Amino acid sequence: MSEPLLVVEDLNGYYGSAHVLQGVGFSMGAEPVALIGRNGMGKSTLCLALAGLLDRATGSVRLDGAELLGKPAYKVAGAGIGYVPQGRRLFESLTVQEHLDIVGSRSKAEWTADRVYELFPRLAERRKVSGTSLSGGEQQMLAIGRALVTNPRLLIMDEPSEGLAPTIVEDLVQTIKDLAAAGMGLLVVEQNLGVATALAKRQLVMMTGQIATETTADELANDPAAQRRYLGVEPLPDAA
Repeated sequence: MSEPLLVVEDLNGYYGSAHVLQGVGFSMGAEPVALIGRNGMGKSTLCLALAGLLDRATGSVRLDGAELLGKPAYKVAGAGIGYVPQGRRLFESLTVQEHLDIVGSRSKAEWTADRVYELFPRLAERRKVSGTSLSGGEQQMLAIGRALVTNPRLLIMDEPSEGLAPTIVEDLVQTIKDLAAAGMGLLVVEQNLGVATALAKRQLVMMTGQIATETTADELANDPAAQRRYLGVEPLPDAA
């Protein structure tokens, strides 16, 4: 069995005196993994901790065996963890092209602005437009592209389908699947159960700052009680 890409052990995270992450532990390879759970369970805080953006955290986060916890965010990104934040966090003062240039790697890197434009042709058409003037779907494309030009081994995406029209979500799901098929590790936080189960066979369930259990997309899709318990949602409709 090959070594895991990411290993998280006894990860604790804090906001002031609030102990939000409580001994989180899991590992994953170059595969798609969904992280699900109700609001307020610590999913976004976990993303911040993995990306080096949480001020106070203890434990261990190893990528390809290298310890990253405690390193600044730019070194975490340089080590191979890309981050697509919830809400996209784009800059009004920067064009699409400038968003990609400001974090882009060498021209000989695997992921460049040109390759992002191949993946998202719509962005190429709007490369001179302010990032915040784009549609919701285009903003999400740019947020993903901005993370890709850091050339990550692991891409963390926090609520990528939030606020997007169903047709845009379908395209987004396919894009994420294509990235996984190309060998990139993907940890995707999703409130949309349909998206989570479409993206990843492995489903990590977060409750009160801990990974409470692990299940599969098939098991979750066919267990209405688990859907209500873990997500507080009505069961998925039966497939036609």
